[in-house]
Amino acid sequence: MYRGKEVKVILSEETKGVYNELKQIVEKELKKKISSSFHQTLLRSIERVKDLLKENPFAGDQIKKRQIPLKYIIKYGANNLWRIELADRWRLIYTITGNQIEIINFIVDIFNHKDYDKVFGYKH
Repeated sequence: MYRGKEVKVILSEETKGVYNELKQIVEKELKKKISSSFHQTLLRSIERVKDLLKENPFAGDQIKKRQIPLKYIIKYGANNLWRIELADRWRLIYTITGNQIEIINFIVDIFNHKDYDKVFGYKH
């Protein structure tokens, strides 16, 4: 609950694919008795951020409207976009929608820093 409203965290289809693939890799690692890896750290980081967003939907850094990539506006109708850092310089991108009853954090992307820079047009 956030200010009396239920908070939902929903993953886009693409993000759900990345998330599920990561979970499968971690399951295989754990079966092989690998107890510490990049994949496990990233998955824990995503889980931590999902929990954080349920407590505070505005926990990330808001991206300026003029910097919102057109693909998110077209594909998701996003008129706001937020970024939150994950482990190992990965990024989670989400938009916030809602009504008087609930707040929805819709996660549109999870990617590494290099891909983040490419999507947002940053040059090195």
